[in-house]
Amino acid sequence: MRMPEGVGTGYVSILKEGLAYAAWLSVHGSGDQQRLAAEFVEYILERARKEGEEVYEKAKEVMARGRAVGSLRLADVRGVEVDVGGKKHAVDVVGGGARFDKGRGGKTLLRIAITAEVDGVRREYVMAFSRRGSDNAAVGYAVARADAPGGREADAERLAALVEALTGKRPRVHRMKNGEMVIVCGREHLDGLARYAELADAIARWLEETGRRQDAG
Repeated sequence: MRMPEGVGTGYVSILKEGLAYAAWLSVHGSGDQQRLAAEFVEYILERARKEGEEVYEKAKEVMARGRAVGSLRLADVRGVEVDVGGKKHAVDVVGGGARFDKGRGGKTLLRIAITAEVDGVRREYVMAFSRRGSDNAAVGYAVARADAPGGREADAERLAALVEALTGKRPRVHRMKNGEMVIVCGREHLDGLARYAELADAIARWLEETGRRQDAG
Protein backbone atom coordinates (compact mmCIF):
# COMPACT_ATOMS: atom_id res chain seq x y z
CA MET A 1 0.00 0.00 0.00
CA ARG A 2 1.43 3.38 -1.00
CA MET A 3 2.28 5.69 1.89
CA PRO A 4 2.69 9.48 1.79
CA GLU A 5 6.21 10.81 1.50
CA GLY A 6 5.98 13.15 4.47
CA VAL A 7 5.76 11.43 7.84
CA GLY A 8 3.94 13.65 10.30
CA THR A 9 3.24 13.42 14.01
CA GLY A 10 1.26 10.34 14.90
CA TYR A 11 1.80 8.70 11.53
CA VAL A 12 2.03 4.90 11.64
CA SER A 13 3.59 2.69 8.95
CA ILE A 14 2.25 -0.86 8.83
CA LEU A 15 3.17 -3.80 6.61
CA LYS A 16 0.49 -5.63 4.66
CA GLU A 17 1.01 -8.74 6.79
CA GLY A 18 0.42 -6.73 9.96
CA LEU A 19 -2.74 -5.19 8.57
CA ALA A 20 -4.03 -8.59 7.46
CA TYR A 21 -3.35 -10.00 10.92
CA ALA A 22 -5.15 -7.10 12.59
CA ALA A 23 -8.15 -7.76 10.33
CA TRP A 24 -8.05 -11.43 11.31
CA LEU A 25 -7.99 -10.53 15.02
CA SER A 26 -10.93 -8.17 14.52
CA VAL A 27 -13.02 -11.21 13.55
CA HIS A 28 -11.39 -14.19 15.24
CA GLY A 29 -9.87 -12.59 18.35
CA SER A 30 -11.56 -12.39 21.73
CA GLY A 31 -12.30 -9.76 24.37
CA ASP A 32 -10.19 -6.61 24.40
CA GLN A 33 -7.90 -8.05 21.74
CA GLN A 34 -10.76 -8.27 19.25
CA ARG A 35 -12.14 -4.85 20.20
CA LEU A 36 -8.77 -3.10 19.88
CA ALA A 37 -8.06 -4.82 16.57
CA ALA A 38 -11.46 -3.75 15.21
CA GLU A 39 -10.83 -0.15 16.28
CA PHE A 40 -7.38 -0.22 14.68
CA VAL A 41 -8.77 -1.61 11.42
CA GLU A 42 -11.39 1.13 11.29
CA TYR A 43 -8.70 3.75 11.94
CA ILE A 44 -6.52 2.42 9.12
CA LEU A 45 -9.49 2.36 6.74
CA GLU A 46 -10.27 5.95 7.62
CA ARG A 47 -6.68 7.00 6.94
CA ALA A 48 -6.60 5.01 3.71
CA ARG A 49 -9.82 6.66 2.51
CA LYS A 50 -8.17 10.06 2.91
CA GLU A 51 -5.25 8.90 0.76
CA GLY A 52 -7.55 8.20 -2.18
CA GLU A 53 -9.67 5.48 -3.74
CA GLU A 54 -6.74 3.32 -4.87
CA VAL A 55 -5.17 3.17 -1.40
CA TYR A 56 -8.56 2.60 0.21
CA GLU A 57 -9.44 -0.30 -2.10
CA LYS A 58 -6.02 -1.88 -1.55
CA ALA A 59 -6.47 -1.65 2.22
CA LYS A 60 -9.88 -3.31 1.96
CA GLU A 61 -8.40 -6.07 -0.19
CA VAL A 62 -5.64 -6.78 2.35
CA MET A 63 -8.17 -6.79 5.20
CA ALA A 64 -10.52 -9.14 3.38
CA ARG A 65 -7.64 -11.54 2.85
CA GLY A 66 -6.75 -11.30 6.53
CA ARG A 67 -10.29 -11.99 7.73
CA ALA A 68 -10.44 -15.09 5.53
CA VAL A 69 -7.32 -16.70 7.05
CA GLY A 70 -8.19 -19.99 8.73
CA SER A 71 -11.90 -19.58 8.04
CA LEU A 72 -12.26 -22.80 6.01
CA ARG A 73 -11.41 -26.49 6.34
CA LEU A 74 -9.76 -28.42 3.53
CA ALA A 75 -12.53 -31.01 3.57
CA ASP A 76 -14.98 -28.20 2.72
CA VAL A 77 -13.70 -28.47 -0.86
CA ARG A 78 -15.90 -31.26 -2.21
CA GLY A 79 -17.62 -31.70 -5.53
CA VAL A 80 -15.85 -28.70 -7.03
CA GLU A 81 -15.62 -28.65 -10.83
CA VAL A 82 -12.69 -26.88 -12.46
CA ASP A 83 -12.05 -26.33 -16.17
CA VAL A 84 -8.43 -26.91 -17.21
CA GLY A 85 -7.58 -26.83 -20.89
CA GLY A 86 -11.23 -27.13 -21.88
CA LYS A 87 -11.76 -30.23 -19.74
CA LYS A 88 -13.84 -30.41 -16.57
CA HIS A 89 -12.17 -31.90 -13.50
CA ALA A 90 -14.00 -32.96 -10.32
CA VAL A 91 -12.12 -32.21 -7.09
CA ASP A 92 -12.72 -33.64 -3.61
CA VAL A 93 -10.20 -32.74 -0.90
CA VAL A 94 -9.69 -35.19 1.96
CA GLY A 95 -7.21 -33.27 4.13
CA GLY A 96 -3.67 -32.02 4.37
CA GLY A 97 -1.06 -30.10 6.30
CA ALA A 98 2.10 -28.03 6.05
CA ARG A 99 5.60 -28.25 7.49
CA PHE A 100 8.96 -26.52 7.25
CA ASP A 101 11.90 -28.16 5.48
CA LYS A 102 15.42 -27.21 4.44
CA GLY A 103 16.31 -26.76 0.79
CA ARG A 104 19.49 -26.04 -1.12
CA GLY A 105 21.76 -23.54 0.54
CA GLY A 106 19.87 -23.88 3.81
CA LYS A 107 16.77 -22.08 2.55
CA THR A 108 13.65 -22.63 4.61
CA LEU A 109 10.99 -24.31 2.51
CA LEU A 110 7.29 -24.65 3.20
CA ARG A 111 5.95 -28.02 2.09
CA ILE A 112 2.20 -28.23 1.72
CA ALA A 113 0.75 -31.72 1.28
CA ILE A 114 -2.87 -32.13 0.18
CA THR A 115 -4.64 -35.47 -0.06
CA ALA A 116 -7.35 -35.22 -2.69
CA GLU A 117 -9.35 -37.18 -5.21
CA VAL A 118 -9.36 -35.57 -8.63
CA ASP A 119 -11.32 -37.27 -11.41
CA GLY A 120 -11.47 -40.38 -9.24
CA VAL A 121 -7.68 -40.52 -8.76
CA ARG A 122 -6.71 -40.21 -5.11
CA ARG A 123 -3.19 -39.30 -4.04
CA GLU A 124 -1.15 -36.87 -1.97
CA TYR A 125 -0.11 -33.76 -3.87
CA VAL A 126 2.91 -31.85 -2.53
CA MET A 127 3.86 -28.23 -3.21
CA ALA A 128 7.13 -26.71 -2.00
CA PHE A 129 7.31 -22.93 -1.49
CA SER A 130 10.54 -20.96 -1.21
CA ARG A 131 11.68 -17.34 -1.40
CA ARG A 132 13.23 -16.35 -4.71
CA GLY A 133 14.67 -13.37 -6.52
CA SER A 134 15.70 -9.88 -5.50
CA ASP A 135 12.18 -9.16 -4.24
CA ASN A 136 12.14 -12.28 -2.02
CA ALA A 137 8.96 -13.49 -3.72
CA ALA A 138 7.13 -16.57 -2.43
CA VAL A 139 7.09 -19.15 -5.22
CA GLY A 140 5.78 -22.71 -5.07
CA TYR A 141 6.48 -25.72 -7.27
CA ALA A 142 4.84 -29.10 -7.68
CA VAL A 143 6.04 -31.78 -10.10
CA ALA A 144 3.61 -34.03 -11.97
CA ARG A 145 4.30 -37.73 -11.59
CA ALA A 146 5.10 -39.92 -14.58
CA ASP A 147 3.73 -43.02 -12.81
CA ALA A 148 0.33 -41.43 -12.14
CA PRO A 149 -2.72 -42.64 -14.11
CA GLY A 150 -2.56 -41.09 -17.57
CA GLY A 151 1.07 -40.05 -17.12
CA ARG A 152 2.61 -36.65 -16.42
CA GLU A 153 0.24 -34.58 -18.55
CA ALA A 154 -2.91 -35.97 -16.92
CA ASP A 155 -1.36 -35.61 -13.46
CA ALA A 156 -0.37 -32.00 -14.22
CA GLU A 157 -3.97 -31.22 -15.19
CA ARG A 158 -5.24 -32.77 -11.96
CA LEU A 159 -2.68 -30.81 -9.95
CA ALA A 160 -3.65 -27.55 -11.64
CA ALA A 161 -7.33 -28.30 -11.04
CA LEU A 162 -6.66 -28.98 -7.35
CA VAL A 163 -4.76 -25.71 -6.89
CA GLU A 164 -7.50 -23.72 -8.60
CA ALA A 165 -10.23 -25.46 -6.60
CA LEU A 166 -8.43 -24.59 -3.36
CA THR A 167 -7.36 -21.04 -4.16
CA GLY A 168 -9.61 -19.77 -6.94
CA LYS A 169 -6.47 -18.94 -8.92
CA ARG A 170 -5.11 -20.94 -11.85
CA PRO A 171 -1.41 -21.88 -11.55
CA ARG A 172 1.07 -21.88 -14.42
CA VAL A 173 2.08 -25.20 -15.96
CA HIS A 174 5.53 -25.56 -17.52
CA ARG A 175 6.86 -28.45 -19.58
CA MET A 176 10.59 -28.78 -18.99
CA LYS A 177 13.19 -29.88 -21.55
CA ASN A 178 13.62 -33.19 -19.74
CA GLY A 179 9.91 -33.92 -20.12
CA GLU A 180 8.93 -33.04 -16.58
CA MET A 181 5.81 -30.96 -16.04
CA VAL A 182 5.94 -28.41 -13.25
CA ILE A 183 3.07 -26.49 -11.68
CA VAL A 184 4.15 -23.02 -10.51
CA CYS A 185 2.29 -21.08 -7.82
CA GLY A 186 2.75 -17.54 -6.53
CA ARG A 187 1.85 -15.47 -3.50
CA GLU A 188 -1.78 -15.28 -4.61
CA HIS A 189 -2.03 -19.06 -4.33
CA LEU A 190 -0.35 -19.07 -0.92
CA ASP A 191 -2.83 -16.46 0.29
CA GLY A 192 -5.64 -18.66 -0.98
CA LEU A 193 -4.25 -21.69 0.85
CA ALA A 194 -3.97 -19.64 4.05
CA ARG A 195 -7.77 -19.57 4.24
CA TYR A 196 -7.68 -23.19 5.43
CA ALA A 197 -7.31 -23.78 9.15
CA GLU A 198 -4.99 -26.76 8.67
CA LEU A 199 -2.47 -24.60 6.77
CA ALA A 200 -2.95 -21.07 8.11
CA ASP A 201 -0.55 -21.14 11.07
CA ALA A 202 2.37 -22.70 9.19
CA ILE A 203 1.93 -20.32 6.25
CA ALA A 204 1.84 -17.27 8.54
CA ARG A 205 4.96 -18.39 10.42
CA TRP A 206 6.83 -19.19 7.20
CA LEU A 207 5.96 -15.83 5.64
CA GLU A 208 7.10 -14.01 8.77
CA GLU A 209 10.35 -15.93 9.22
CA THR A 210 11.42 -15.92 5.57
CA GLY A 211 10.20 -12.36 5.06
CA ARG A 212 13.25 -11.17 6.97
CA ARG A 213 15.22 -12.03 3.80
CA GLN A 214 17.84 -14.12 5.55
CA ASP A 215 16.76 -16.97 3.28
CA ALA A 216 16.60 -14.90 0.12
CA GLY A 217 18.87 -15.80 -2.72
